Amino acid sequence: MPAPSEPQPRDGLSGLIERVTFHSEETGFAVLRVKAKGHRDLVTVIGTLATVTAGEWITAEGRWVRDREHGLQLKAEFLKCTEPTSREGMEKYLGSGMIKGIGPVYAKKLVAKFGEEIFTVIEQYSKRLEEIEGIGSERRKRIKEAWKEQKIIREIMVFLHSNGVSTSRAVRIYKTYGENSIETVRADPYVLAREIHGIGFKTADQVARKIGISHDSILRARAGLGHVLLEATGNGHCALPRELLLENTVKVLEIEIPVIEEALARMLVDGEVVVESIGGESLVFLPALKLAEEGIAAKIKSFTQTPAGYPEIEIEKAIAWCEGKTGKTLAVQQKEAIRQAMASRVMVITGGPGVGKTTLINSLLKILRAKKIKCLLAAPTGRAAKRLFESTGVEAKTIHRLLEFLPSTGAFSRNENNPLDCDLLIVDEVSMVDVPLMHKLLRALPKRAHLIFVGDADQLPSVGPGMVLHHFIESGVMPVVRLTEIFRQAAQSRIITNAHRINEGHLPEVSEAPDADFFFIEREEPEAIQSTLLQMVRERIPKKLGCNPVNDVQVLCPMNRGNLGVRTLNELLQNALNPLRPDDPFVEKFGWQFRLRDKVMQIRNNYDKDVFNGDIGVVTAIDADEREVVIRLDQKEVHYDFNELDEVVPAYAATIHKSQGSEFPVVVIPVATQHYMMLQRNLVYTGVTRGKKLVVLIGQKKALEMAVRNNQTRLRYSGLLHRLTL
Repeated sequence: MPAPSEPQPRDGLSGLIERVTFHSEETGFAVLRVKAKGHRDLVTVIGTLATVTAGEWITAEGRWVRDREHGLQLKAEFLKCTEPTSREGMEKYLGSGMIKGIGPVYAKKLVAKFGEEIFTVIEQYSKRLEEIEGIGSERRKRIKEAWKEQKIIREIMVFLHSNGVSTSRAVRIYKTYGENSIETVRADPYVLAREIHGIGFKTADQVARKIGISHDSILRARAGLGHVLLEATGNGHCALPRELLLENTVKVLEIEIPVIEEALARMLVDGEVVVESIGGESLVFLPALKLAEEGIAAKIKSFTQTPAGYPEIEIEKAIAWCEGKTGKTLAVQQKEAIRQAMASRVMVITGGPGVGKTTLINSLLKILRAKKIKCLLAAPTGRAAKRLFESTGVEAKTIHRLLEFLPSTGAFSRNENNPLDCDLLIVDEVSMVDVPLMHKLLRALPKRAHLIFVGDADQLPSVGPGMVLHHFIESGVMPVVRLTEIFRQAAQSRIITNAHRINEGHLPEVSEAPDADFFFIEREEPEAIQSTLLQMVRERIPKKLGCNPVNDVQVLCPMNRGNLGVRTLNELLQNALNPLRPDDPFVEKFGWQFRLRDKVMQIRNNYDKDVFNGDIGVVTAIDADEREVVIRLDQKEVHYDFNELDEVVPAYAATIHKSQGSEFPVVVIPVATQHYMMLQRNLVYTGVTRGKKLVVLIGQKKALEMAVRNNQTRLRYSGLLHRLTL
């Protein structure tokens, strides 16, 4: 039997990192150029590091390999970085942009002034930094805080990286749990999936495995059940049938059902979930959603059982007076809606585009405000609120601003103990409002208030859980006015007439007239659809309308994925409409390149910054020293740390879901059978109704036919309809 071979000795080196050629925050893989002891030229070292910065001192062990393209490299199996000790290293380290407030210029000044003591000065005697011209008390405080944060983040990164987590989330973990990050993750790694945006259940599960939590533990089973329920809310459900919940959890965890059943039983005892029988089915709710549904139903019922409390108004005279003031003759349906509104504590006004919802709301406001009725207007998004203000001349707020959201606590200032001051609240675009937000809104209404919900019931339902507007209408517990007559001016627009055709299950009618506002350009192959779309957006539409292709044209896609999805089209449109100029700064984070002048969209609510999911803005500045991107959103400049850029994506193309509540001068929609999962009538209808001046559909006639025929709205599990009709 041959003797075992001796382990091969590893080569080693140590030196100063001159340049970080490449570092992946996701995998930790790094390519470094190192000024190493005993080597005349810079040496290339490749390996894995949680975090790395130019100027650090590196110790590496591994084997030399000769790469065909890049020559001799040390392929490191062991890598360790420490803070630099030489002046040269310190200067590179501080000037790398790692510490906010210090760029190459200040790094040079600081090292020249304090030499090798600079790190000690920052940490212990930071007041002395003000001896450097240009560093005042504010910058000094920011430098000290950033230094402290970096030291802790480095420890967290190393811990997470060694446990299989990508390092790109370390800053957010630190901001959430501070110095307790490592202890928190060790105690329950699944907390990452529940509380940290961007970290999914799979990543948290991977950490759990690495730190020794067993595959079939009750902790893992409970976390899996919670994850499946939370995922369901992201798909619009307020609950899941018990059997479906168990079945889906088995798929995710791949463990035996008895363990999951025991975990569910424990969660029920601890009040983490609630089971309720609705329509002969056992539905499992997260408690907050069940309470929200119950709260909505109770408040709506109390409204429906209370007569209207308006002062006496001679309605026929009021309608005639209003028509005289506005110069607009109201249609029979609109007059009936006004009579109904005056007699109701709560009601719904619904209808498609061009049927006079805005005229009706304006007329109601004119009559009621003349009688000193205090009216408040709200909508779910900033863009929808702005449109409401522009069409009525009355201030309109987002629901969050109306309810005075408090970022520090995550609660609203307005509630039953501090109600809104109004006699009437009009809420527009109600199809977008989910169960939790509707509950918060209704809690804040005073007893004297009246309520009018306005929305298009045929649009897509809310992104969040529930089908609030649908269930309000379907329940029959409140008056519903459906406006159906398309007004003469609106009827001249093919956008509006075709939207109604689509909604009725008919293909849109297309005109070849050059001044038409609705076109369908038939293309069969995805590559042809893609190239035609790029040509239309970049050249033909701007030339035809004299409009700006970035600001005025919005591409709306049924899906994110695929070569006609949001991701691919955003990359193509970014390069076509905003190519990178030689001297422009840019930053690459979270799979995107962000450039000056980029059109971008906020993709989650950030109450600290007062920006919301779906807000669209423009990148106005990128500061490598401060590690910040400045985005102008709704007339205000909002600052994003580089590590916060997972909240933002390019917005040359967006999903139709994200466009709800918005209008754009021009809308371009690719339609292909590759989107078959999403080809639904209400999706195409919602997309078409986003366009004001021009709508262009590009793609396969077969795909458009599929979408128009498919009126199956996806089932959403909810108890609201049941509670409203009890």
